[in-house]
Amino acid sequence: MRASCASGRAVPDIAASYLEPTRARPRAGRLARVMRKRSTVGFLMCLPLILLIALLVVYPALYAIWLAMLNKRMTTFVGLGNFAFLLKRSTFHLVIFQSCLFAVSAVIAKASIGFVLAHLMHVIPPNRQRLLRGLLLIPWVVPLALSTLGWWWLFDPSYSAFNWILDGFGVPRVAWLGSTGWARASMIVVNIWYGSPFFMIMYLAALKSVPGELFEAASIDGASAWQKLIFVTLPMMRNIISITVLFSLIVTFADFTIVRILTAGGPQDTTHIFATYAFEVGIQSGDIPLGAAVSLFMLPILAVASVFILRGVARRNREMAAG
Repeated sequence: MRASCASGRAVPDIAASYLEPTRARPRAGRLARVMRKRSTVGFLMCLPLILLIALLVVYPALYAIWLAMLNKRMTTFVGLGNFAFLLKRSTFHLVIFQSCLFAVSAVIAKASIGFVLAHLMHVIPPNRQRLLRGLLLIPWVVPLALSTLGWWWLFDPSYSAFNWILDGFGVPRVAWLGSTGWARASMIVVNIWYGSPFFMIMYLAALKSVPGELFEAASIDGASAWQKLIFVTLPMMRNIISITVLFSLIVTFADFTIVRILTAGGPQDTTHIFATYAFEVGIQSGDIPLGAAVSLFMLPILAVASVFILRGVARRNREMAAG
């Protein structure tokens, strides 16, 4: 509104000029309150990572699902036809069996060895732990492709160092990578050698977080070392053990380097796992939709394992909160 003065000129209404800013103040105040919330600040700080994950993980996963439902020329939608075709192939049955055998046996062995190494490291004086920790972490720090090439040389049928040792004892040579049984065992051994240090360092960190008062109370009650392990150490480490096993299971199922370098799926496609078989079918044979379908078969297996493990972790967290 404008008022007119005696000279006939219009002057701004002073009351209106004061009212207009006050109308905008509530909206600005609400925005400021929202921006001051810790949840808002946290979301904004995580937003770049969320966008990166969506770009590098979510989009490729959805695109892989779409590819798995196309024909070989990627021109026709075939639905679940590729999955049905794979389930009819005996080679793919071997892939499922070998993948489960490779992952489960390797993770169990890595968890057991890492648990023992962590306890041995825990009782060593701290000033001596640094050197030993560094030496034990070497297999995990060295690039996997490089270390696997070293193992491949050890298993080589012509220049195998293991066979050279066997020759010294008069024992017949072994076709480490030429027979199905020995090839599977060799792959598992290399994966155990590579992954055990990760379990050791995770379990060692969990052991150091266990309150010493619990062990002192158990000693006063007359508990033996075995009873302390069963009733004190394991209950306090269960969540760390579960999460570490789940993470290693996912990584081992998706392993590509060890199998590809050592056996490339041989002999006669008996050592293929999901990753190497998907590479052979999708890239080398040129059937990308079928290769995508092979890789997606890991999803339900890992989903079931994740549900069981994470449900156990959540249940223990509720029990600890209630106690």
